Amino acid sequence: MKHLGTGIGWRPEIADAVERMPGIDWVEAVAENVCPGHLPESLVRLRERGVTVVPHGVSLGLGGAERPDEARLADLAARAEALGSPLVTEHIAFVRAGGALTASPLLEAGHLLPVPRTRDALDVLCANIRIAQDALPVPLAVENIAALISWPGEEMTEGQFLYDLVDRTGVRLLIDVANLHTNHVNRGEDPAQALDELPVEAIAYVHVAGGFERDGVWHDSHAHPVPDVVLGVLAELASRVRPPGVLLERDENFPEPAELERELTAIRETVEKGAMTAGAAATAKTGGTPPETGDAPETGPARQRLALTQAALLSALVAGTPVPEGFDRTRLAVQARALAGKRADVVGKVAPELPEILAGSYRKTFLAYAHSHPMTDGYRRDALDFAEYVLFGGHLDDPDVRRGLSDWWLERSGPAPLSRRPAARLARATRRVLLRR
Repeated sequence: MKHLGTGIGWRPEIADAVERMPGIDWVEAVAENVCPGHLPESLVRLRERGVTVVPHGVSLGLGGAERPDEARLADLAARAEALGSPLVTEHIAFVRAGGALTASPLLEAGHLLPVPRTRDALDVLCANIRIAQDALPVPLAVENIAALISWPGEEMTEGQFLYDLVDRTGVRLLIDVANLHTNHVNRGEDPAQALDELPVEAIAYVHVAGGFERDGVWHDSHAHPVPDVVLGVLAELASRVRPPGVLLERDENFPEPAELERELTAIRETVEKGAMTAGAAATAKTGGTPPETGDAPETGPARQRLALTQAALLSALVAGTPVPEGFDRTRLAVQARALAGKRADVVGKVAPELPEILAGSYRKTFLAYAHSHPMTDGYRRDALDFAEYVLFGGHLDDPDVRRGLSDWWLERSGPAPLSRRPAARLARATRRVLLRR
């Protein structure tokens, strides 16, 4: 596996600072935020300096019941080729449910949700990963995620699940030590046990990130400094194997560059100290030959069963349907609020004009909308649907706010780019007059 060294998550908000940081060997960019034909100049300059760039996907949903979407796989492959990346990464998670397998509406979570650690889920995940491996031009690594909730009736620990996944597919692992700590607090899982059980020699690289605890729940925020407990898990991992790469993740609430550099120094020192401890040499536990690629026939019934359980869970989280049997109702309520809050945050970033137009009422109004309107087609469509909800649902009294929101909606709800033909312009003007009435 390629030695990556020490890296940081590349984000547009800190692009200039990342370019100036000393000791940055590589960066990771969210794949969906990179357009192969129009790479950010900052990433181009980093590539020209020899800095490795790895695309990190968030929307494939490899742990979902459906086969991976061919268009999404093609997009991820194009990003890897445009960036000259040695590998691509994704998550062991599902992000949507419903649809053809359940004869129900397709629902989007807008977030990474945990896969049940069952034989059915493992069979489907292995099949999906083999499909992805066939479609990608470079090796794939998959990441363990943080979770607020646990599935009832799980058949394996996280370490056992990951061990079998690697043994059956040969996939690499992206181990997030912050997520191991999150699952320790939220699900009572011992990070040391997970590290003992998983095939550490399959690690491609490691994520380190911050978070915070509130009311006994750890929130993997990526917006807070890396705490000592997370560095402790990193030290545990480094005492077993020296990871080829370690990366600091920060997605918002960015501090001054000097603080990020201090965190990177702490990460380097932790890895060095961990490698000096007695257990540094890892015993190889994999070595199985990956089976032939393609979707094995026996995954059909497993997909169906997994589809039904995932759809029931996601519907309870985003559509207010009854909580499936065996789940912790309190934890599901926390997760549902977290999903709605993230939707509000992301829509506010995708369409920053909406919080500006609605001012202090934006978040409260959006959360009311999210309670009865599940997301079905991504965040940009969600922003338009939210604007329609506000405009046509009698939620606005201020005529100036209504005018600003209607103008925003009309400019974006038609063809893109907007037609300049006289008939189209007249239709838009008519709609604007009717809407304001």
